[in-house]
Parts: sequence; C-alpha cells; structure tokens
Amino acid sequence: MKLKGKSPSDLDNKEYKNNVEKIISKEIGDNTNINAKSADLDEEKVVKKNKKSKDNQDFKWFIEVFIMTFILSMLFSYISTNGVSNLSLIPAILILVAVIGVGIIFDIIGVAVTVANEEEFHAKATKKVKGSKSSIKLIKNAPKVANICADVIGDICGVLSGAISALIAVKITSQFGFNFDMQFLLSALVSALTVGGKALGKTVANNNSTPIVHAVGMLINKFSRKH
Repeated sequence: MKLKGKSPSDLDNKEYKNNVEKIISKEIGDNTNINAKSADLDEEKVVKKNKKSKDNQDFKWFIEVFIMTFILSMLFSYISTNGVSNLSLIPAILILVAVIGVGIIFDIIGVAVTVANEEEFHAKATKKVKGSKSSIKLIKNAPKVANICADVIGDICGVLSGAISALIAVKITSQFGFNFDMQFLLSALVSALTVGGKALGKTVANNNSTPIVHAVGMLINKFSRKH
C-alpha cells in the first residue's frame, strides 16, 4: 500500500531526522544541566572562599585592635596617672578636660566618616583638591576608622578620665578637707560631660560630615607628605 504524496523513503528520512533532533536536544539539555551544576559548584566555592577570606580578615583586625588598645591603654594610663599625681589641682583638672575633649573629638570623626558621601570627594579629587584622596580612603575604610576613633580611642579616654578623676578627688579631699568622698561626684560629672559631649558631637558630625572628613584628610595628607 502506498501513501498519497509520500514515498517510504521520504517517511524514513523524516523519522531519521526526528530521531536525530531528539538526540541532539537531549545532549544539549544534558550539557546545559551539567554546565548549570558546574556553575553552581563554582559559585559555591567562590562564596566559601570569600567567606573564609572575610573571616580571616576579621580575626586579623580583632588581633590588631586588641594589641593596639592594650598597648595604648597601658602607655597612656601610666603617663597620665603618674603625671597627674605630681601636678597641682588646676593643671590636673585641665588635663582631665583635655582627655574628655579628645574622646569627644574622635567620636565626632568616627561618626562623620561613617555618614560622609564619598561622591563629593570624588568630585573634589577630579579638581585636585588637597586631602580629597585621603578622605576617600577614610570613607572606604569607614568601619575600621569608626572602630578606632569611637571604640579604641574613645574607650581609652574613658579609662583615663576615670583614673584622673580619682586622683583629682584625692587632691580635692586632701586640700579642702571634705568629709565625703568626692570620687562619686567627680565620676558622675565626668560621665555626664562625656555622654553629653558625644551626643552633641554626633549632631555636629551628621550636619558637617564633609568638612570634618576633609579636614582630617588634609591633616593626614600633610603628615604623610612630611614622611
């Protein structure tokens, strides 16, 4: 029996082509799946590698901050306590105010670096404004800069102010012969000045982040050129 318009050879050729197309489609699909699985594995490896690298960097940063804070705390505590103990009352109070002020200033810098707009300094850098590149570096490393300024230096200043206020309390008690312990009053006063100053400083930093970061960048640029 013969089909209309098509010979057996035509049917065989068509069936053969269909089979070939099915085989090719299957191979393409298999290759696509293999490539997709391979891409997923590669992406997973990259993610694990990046995570491991970040963990190593975080641990390294922890060690650096720990050592730096330990050394600076010992150094400044020794200098301040021994120095203040040999001073009269007025210079000791001035040093205490200075230590509180340093803590507040560095807290302002830490906040300003965090909220500053990097694009503004890129525009300044294109105009070759001094300190722009250093400011960009500060903003790019904002978490570390804020950690050093607000936490490391801020905490050190907090410890120093507490130690100095204790020495001042002893001086006041011995000089004026007060019957009550001045340490409680001075500690409360120092805490109030520190917290209130930092609260005010955060407002200043938020409203003036660009000029503050630029000033720090110019200062860094000036010292780096000297060295």
